[in-house]
Amino acid sequence: MIKKFIVTPRLPERLRPLLEIARNVWWTWSRNAVALFRRIDVDLWEECNHNPVAMLGNIHPERLDVLAQDEAFLAHLDSVKKELDTYLQRKTWYSKIYGENLDIQIAYFSMEFGLHESLPFYSGGLGCLAGDHLKSTDELGLPFVGVSLCYQEGYYRQYLNLDGWQQEHYPENDFYNMSLTPVRDSSGSNLIVQVELPGRLLSARIWKLQIGRVPLFLLDTNIPENLPHDRAITARLYGGDPDMRIRQEILLGIGGVRALHALGYRPTVYHMNEGHSAFLGLERIRQLIADEGLSFDEAREASAAGNAFTTHTPVPAGNERFPGDLIRNYFRNYVKDLKISTEDLLALGRENPHDQREELCMTVMAMRLSCHANGVSKLHGQISRRMWKRVWPGIPDWEIPISHITNGIHAQSWMSDEFARLYERHIGPRFLDEPVNQRIWKRVVDIPDNELWRAKERLRERLVSYVRERVRRQIKRFGVYQRKIASAEEVLDPDILTIGFARRFATYKRATLILRDLPRLKRLLLDRERPLQLIYAGKAHPNDHPGKELIRQIAQLTKDDELRHRVVFIEDYDLDVARHLVQGVDVWLNNPQRPLEASGTSGMKVTVNGGLNLSILDGWWCEGYQGDNGWAIGSGEEYTDREYMDQIESTILYELLEKEIVPLFYKRGPDGLPREWIQIMKNSIRSCCPAFNTNRMVEEYAEKIYLPAAIQWNILSKNHFETARILAAWKSHISTSWHQISVVSVEADTTQELEIGNSLGVAVRVHTGTISPNEIAVEAVYGPLDVGGEIRVGEAMALAFQSAEGPVATFTGAIPCYGAGRYGFAIRVLPFRRELVHKFQMGKITWWTGDSAVPSETVAEKVLGAVK
Repeated sequence: MIKKFIVTPRLPERLRPLLEIARNVWWTWSRNAVALFRRIDVDLWEECNHNPVAMLGNIHPERLDVLAQDEAFLAHLDSVKKELDTYLQRKTWYSKIYGENLDIQIAYFSMEFGLHESLPFYSGGLGCLAGDHLKSTDELGLPFVGVSLCYQEGYYRQYLNLDGWQQEHYPENDFYNMSLTPVRDSSGSNLIVQVELPGRLLSARIWKLQIGRVPLFLLDTNIPENLPHDRAITARLYGGDPDMRIRQEILLGIGGVRALHALGYRPTVYHMNEGHSAFLGLERIRQLIADEGLSFDEAREASAAGNAFTTHTPVPAGNERFPGDLIRNYFRNYVKDLKISTEDLLALGRENPHDQREELCMTVMAMRLSCHANGVSKLHGQISRRMWKRVWPGIPDWEIPISHITNGIHAQSWMSDEFARLYERHIGPRFLDEPVNQRIWKRVVDIPDNELWRAKERLRERLVSYVRERVRRQIKRFGVYQRKIASAEEVLDPDILTIGFARRFATYKRATLILRDLPRLKRLLLDRERPLQLIYAGKAHPNDHPGKELIRQIAQLTKDDELRHRVVFIEDYDLDVARHLVQGVDVWLNNPQRPLEASGTSGMKVTVNGGLNLSILDGWWCEGYQGDNGWAIGSGEEYTDREYMDQIESTILYELLEKEIVPLFYKRGPDGLPREWIQIMKNSIRSCCPAFNTNRMVEEYAEKIYLPAAIQWNILSKNHFETARILAAWKSHISTSWHQISVVSVEADTTQELEIGNSLGVAVRVHTGTISPNEIAVEAVYGPLDVGGEIRVGEAMALAFQSAEGPVATFTGAIPCYGAGRYGFAIRVLPFRRELVHKFQMGKITWWTGDSAVPSETVAEKVLGAVK
């Protein structure tokens, strides 16, 4: 038996603040703090992968004694400590606007968080977005807490074999030498939460990561209390078979809610970042049933009001699904506490609740257990509404209750020192505290061209130096001759046009599109007067063999004697590699298959560093592109023939490079400056920086989702959930009586032509049965007709109740005529109650079809072609 004990860094009293700074992730976006840690021992800093806790635990005591007597270092330390204290105590956006008047606590659940390379609990864009989300909620001062899993091995580390085939290895994370602290109970023991699994209890300890004022709690099952296969639940991110994945997601969703309760948190709003944490909706319901004596329906009303869900992918494979037998195995006892059956639970996660062959989809369950759902760009919102329309049958695409909030980046985490100093000198330091202020960013025009260009040149030089060192290490790993290692110094040129492509190597992202016509690309790469160079980085999922093949093709190209100094693949893509790339490249290439890129954020990170985007009009670039701030590949076309699409879009890509991008970059004035290129840089900074940052994004989440959700939760939970009970009873009454609803008649004079500015009077008589007229909404849905006589995109207008004769009520209104052409309208009836978050919440809708009204998707498709 091994007796365990913990050893912590021994710091002289005067240096103790170093550990406090190191254990707050705030340091990662403080240039002053990073410089402080580098100053201690720059070589050790690099060796420890920029991990300050590990560095402090490995530095020689004599070096610490010297630093404790170094007045200049101590002054630097004091300034960083003061900066942190001031940051933690300052007034924030939230406190200035909302103060303490609203009872709100927001919990944010995500399978991964990309906060820094020294905290490898992320795989890609989803984690980077989650990490930037936390940083901005801290800057803005929202009452926030994050929840995730603490991965012993994280995502894999990548290297390529001699053939260029991706290999994976999984080094273990040493939590005790990271910016983590274990959470203890009142007795000093590890705080443990438990979740029921078939025939056993799963235990998890809790680690805490502090991001400014915001805590992130991470669950860890690698403890002796668990069986070996359960200890492995938190071993790897996105690893294992469906059985492992469902255990991970049970731990995240159910265990995460229990962890927050054990820690004393009582969130009013839960935000599910992707469907991985959808089981938290069930756990909120279970707790309300147990603690408040509510029924399942009553508890669901209350919890859903305070739940928000963000979907991040339009790719079907990205939406987790579990077979029914797996759900039955893991939830057969849990559903007893919910007072429902496993079939009822499965129905919550099926697009068609009545199709027993359908698997449970975590995305669908998350939407069904939330009153707020959104995509992550304007286009992605449209695609999501189309993709998930079966969850809301009978509703036109444009009205399906999935909104959008476009992603952003935490600018300070991605901005280079050179550009930060440039901005401070010429647009003022307020850009740090007010990154969404467009008036501040308009001052970028005042930055002297020569200063802006020199800053960009320094970043390109640094990138080339960084890449050469990475390539040297990659070559050295194979044990080759010293001459071969020395050849790394010939890789890339710090003075030529540099294009970057780095992201997850999924096939739809088309990493090799630019390689489609290799002779044409070679002419561009090897042009003696105006050459360009390509830097690649990225990982494929361990099971994605087509993605690995793309990496292999690029790796083989880097071995070509002609191209090896112009094309580079950097192994083991992480946040450090990403930061160097987005800061150093001139052009960021992004060519996914539209519309499969939900948002993308890497291109946003380029703009704050003066880089320009060359991208398909997909995701965020549909909103970011303005014609004078970068380049668009195509005009937003969508293709069904992949081969034809690749042919067309690769041709456009080559033509943009040959006729616009390369000539513009090398068009220099007498002073050697590419002034037209610099103007595009300024246009890009001015237009993109204030719009595509997570401070703007989080403000939108707060105002559109978090605050309305908290208000609705407070309404439903008041007086021991009295309103939630009433609302559930009302919904039951409406559901059982809705078959009585029918449209008796519709009167409107459609024989006369109307002029713009006039209106069309409509009178509708509805048979309501035992439902009161004030419990329904009657709406006219109107708009221009297409050639098939269908309304593709329309508007809904509520009609006013006029009178009732027995079970028949009359509603009237006037449809405005706002444009010339052929128009049409349809009539529908929906349940109405003030406490409903949105009018489609019940999923009940009756359309008028002339002779009769039937509440079915089929009728809606005939009435409104947009539903098809």
